Order: sequence, then structure tokens, then C-alpha cells
Amino acid sequence: MSGDARADVGVIGGSGFSTFLDVVEEVEVQTRWGSPSAPVTICDVGGRRVAFLPRHGPNHCLAPHQINYRANIDAMRRLRVGALLSPFAAGSLRGDIHPGDLVVVDQFVDQTRGRADTFHDDFAEGVVHVPLADPYDVDLRSVLVKVGRAHGFAVHDGGTVVVIGGPRFATRAESGWYRSAGWHVINMTQYPEAALAAEAGVPFAGLALVTDYDSGVEGDQSVAPVTQEAVFAFFEQNIERLRAVLVDALPLIPLQ
Repeated sequence: MSGDARADVGVIGGSGFSTFLDVVEEVEVQTRWGSPSAPVTICDVGGRRVAFLPRHGPNHCLAPHQINYRANIDAMRRLRVGALLSPFAAGSLRGDIHPGDLVVVDQFVDQTRGRADTFHDDFAEGVVHVPLADPYDVDLRSVLVKVGRAHGFAVHDGGTVVVIGGPRFATRAESGWYRSAGWHVINMTQYPEAALAAEAGVPFAGLALVTDYDSGVEGDQSVAPVTQEAVFAFFEQNIERLRAVLVDALPLIPLQ
């Protein structure tokens, strides 16, 4: 990577979100933890340099448990981004959160196993325990809520995403357990992405586009459990609206 390559804001795209805008520059970034999911593309949005990275790689070739999250976040850190936005597809766990809604999450619960989830594999250079009571940046969240509502989305200000390992979807019993705990949406990639961003010192916000009702809606047999085909189709139908929210939000993002 060129020593002067840098960006103002980073965006990590999820399922169905593999490109962003017209590319000004493409950057190959190597990190201590290997290569990120794809080369980073730099776009101009409202005069800001925006680094975009598809977390699942080109053509969605990486399953959630195969993503090199450490390399992805470190690549953004090496580009010196002052904030990082993470749009992602999610299933609803609640009857009042509907497909097509946005949830600007403020908490996560980790239900994954075995993922490399820290930059601090040892304490040879000193003890490091990163505070993570509030993993999502309040100022970034505020911008996303405001802009999402201005675009006509039903936006939920806050919510807990439970992160499962995948690539399978949840069983009815698992989904019911998560719902009974009071959690709001379900996803496969927000952990360890959010935790690593905190370790990297980069303000982070997760923006869920709700695509389905996960295993269905309790008491309503007419709502079918989620399928891969339904998720991808729904995301494709709404990707331009989501892209428009990000484009309008990026110039308003407060930077460190």
C-alpha cells in the first residue's frame, strides 16, 4: 500500500452490497493478519474520501466464519479512517420490526464460536482490556437515524443484534430463545467487526436492513421462515435506497 493512501470514512458492505460508487482509486492493503476480503476501493462522496470493502469478498465468496475480520478492520485503520459504517442484512426477532425497516443498533450479543476476535493475542507489550459497554458510536448512530428517516425508512433508534456463527440460519427454538431475551435482530457478521473497531480506536456504527422475520412470527403461521433466496432478493430490491442513505450520511459524519 502506498504510504500516502488514506480515506476519511470507511464503509464495510455486507450481503448483496459488493460495490459502492464510482471508484477513484483501488488500494491493495496488506496487514499483519493477512489480506482483507478484497482490495479497498476509494470513492468521493461529498468531498470526502470513502474507503469501501465488501466483507464477503468479490462475488460473495466468503462465508461469515471465513472472513478475516482482523485484516478488514486493520486495513481501515491503516487507511486512517476517522469513522467506520457497517451496513448489514438482518432478520427480525420481533413482530414490530418489519422487513424494510432500518435498525441503528446500539448493542450486540456474541453467539459465535472460534473466530479470531482480537488484535491482542498476547500481552507481551502490556495488558490490554478494551471497554466495550457501548460498542456503537452515539454520534454516528444519530446521523444514520436522522438521514434514514429523511429517506422515508422506518428507523428504529437502538436495538440489540445477536450474532450467530452461520452459515446456517437459526432454528425456531434458537430464534425463540433470542426473542425471549429481548433482542431485536439477528445477523452473522457484526461480531467481531464491532469489537475489533473498538480495539482499533475507530468509531463504529452498524446499520441493519431488515430482510425477513428469521424463523417466522410467533402465533402467525402465514409467515414463513427465512430463506437465502428471499434475503438476497429483498436486499437487491432495497440496495439503492440503502446506498442513498449512506451517500447522504457520509458528508455529515463527525470525524476524529
